[in-house]
Amino acid sequence: MTPTALKTYLESLVTHNLYISTMIWGAPGIGKSSIVSQVAQNNQLEFIDLRLSQLAPTDLRGLPVAIAETNNSPQGLSTWYPPEFLPREGKGILFLDELNMAPPAMQGVAQQLILDRQVGAYQVPEGWFIWAAGNRKEDRASVFAMPSPLANRFLHLNVAVDFESFKAYALLNDFHEQIIAFLSYRTPLLHHLDPQNAAWPSPRSWEMASSLHQVNLDIAPAVGEAATAEFNAFVSLYKNLPDLSEILAGNGQHIAFSSEPSVRYATTIGLTVRAKDVNEAYNGFRWLTDKATAEWVQLYATDLFRQLRVKGQLGKLAQLVQKDSKLKQFFKDYQELMGLL
Repeated sequence: MTPTALKTYLESLVTHNLYISTMIWGAPGIGKSSIVSQVAQNNQLEFIDLRLSQLAPTDLRGLPVAIAETNNSPQGLSTWYPPEFLPREGKGILFLDELNMAPPAMQGVAQQLILDRQVGAYQVPEGWFIWAAGNRKEDRASVFAMPSPLANRFLHLNVAVDFESFKAYALLNDFHEQIIAFLSYRTPLLHHLDPQNAAWPSPRSWEMASSLHQVNLDIAPAVGEAATAEFNAFVSLYKNLPDLSEILAGNGQHIAFSSEPSVRYATTIGLTVRAKDVNEAYNGFRWLTDKATAEWVQLYATDLFRQLRVKGQLGKLAQLVQKDSKLKQFFKDYQELMGLL
């Protein structure tokens, strides 16, 4: 499933109060843990992220402490004091990240927590979901085989890299325009595992690269030298972009749409990101409808509608479209876009 589909599925588990232990599988850097964190935040749930590969069995089970001798408790007994990071009240998500990177002894302790919702004297409170995540063997991660009894008690969700999910997230979180435009043009570089180098492209590292690029720092430490070389070559094309501010102001009648594919991607994404209000978004629509073929208008529409829907401004754009005979005809000819309005 895509990251967007994963988020929708997890949201449904929360909505319907299905406290079924769930294992999320996927390549490193594609956003598994961040999606779980977003689900917790969206539903006002507490979120505890445990990296099991960094814990020892006693860290999870707790420490044995001798019980003081009383009339009801004979000498020679002890109890386990659970760790303070495990939840004791409220509602939330207990997220066991890097589950299959933990050694077998650690997985054995985690198995009791997942299957029985308790470890020793500690019991997971009602209202807490137990979800886990891990990489696959083909991701060249240092993973251990998951015991069959443990695997059989999980729901197993396999998430794959998906550019549209990444782009939706990037647009809503103000990634640098040039990062989004470049990956629209060179989508295979969204995730390209390179075991020979410490830095390589992934959705996670492109988010870091966006932060670096915002302050004019080299992005190679995040995504590697090869991807950076291609990105820098793409950025150099920005000097060939038309005046997007003129287009968004409604003065683009004299401006042509480039025939160079990379510039077309940069122009279309640029109009999407730079449109500050519904009127500018509408002007971008009119210009693209006049100057570009339907595929570029559709690219613009898909990204723009998603942003305006989140901002609650989609209805205002629809009103402007209804008053424009040319745009109305366009949407009549391409009914698949009508569902987005």
